[in-house]
Amino acid sequence: MASLTTKIENLRLTLQAQQKLLIAYSGGVDSTYLLAEAVDLHGPQVMAVIADSPSLPRRALRDAIAVANSLNAQLHVLRTTELDQPEYVANPVNRCYFCKAELFRRMTELAVAQDFTALAYGENADDALEFRPGAKAAAELRVLAPLRMAGLTKSEIRALSRNRGLPTADQPAQPCLSSRIRHGIPVSWTALSMVERAEEMVRCHGFRIFRVRFLVNSTIP
Repeated sequence: MASLTTKIENLRLTLQAQQKLLIAYSGGVDSTYLLAEAVDLHGPQVMAVIADSPSLPRRALRDAIAVANSLNAQLHVLRTTELDQPEYVANPVNRCYFCKAELFRRMTELAVAQDFTALAYGENADDALEFRPGAKAAAELRVLAPLRMAGLTKSEIRALSRNRGLPTADQPAQPCLSSRIRHGIPVSWTALSMVERAEEMVRCHGFRIFRVRFLVNSTIP
């Protein structure tokens, strides 16, 4: 098994090979560490792209923008429209595929328009062992996964983030709001808004690691 030092070297070699890189950025542990490493190597030749999605809590968007700014990273906020896709709204088990496919297609268009040479996202070595429909979209659109390619695990990325002083080092996982809705129940603006408001209320009581689930089928538009 490769040492942590070797993994970091491999990550930086992968990043060094890309002169102008677009990074799918969520403000989470993995994409923030990836962005920090890329900015260290390429500075303004790197741009973070965050999907301003209906399923992204407003608090998470604000925090992600603040972190990107603290890294002196270029940032592009891309408004996505997955709720216009019937396949996504139906909320199948591979719902994430449709979300990531739209994001990566839109990033590809941005890369062409602004002369970026490659796309990357924050999949890590642990993610590769799980069911990740978004990884299929990444493979189809040739989006690099530098952290996974280097063999870096979530715990290693947290430790490296801590060493760098990144504010996301101990951040809990923050999957999108749509993940709170049971598969088969349609994803809607109303349901997402209900979940977001409920989680803000729970957070106000001091809870940090939790999920509010939307379980009951209904005729919510």
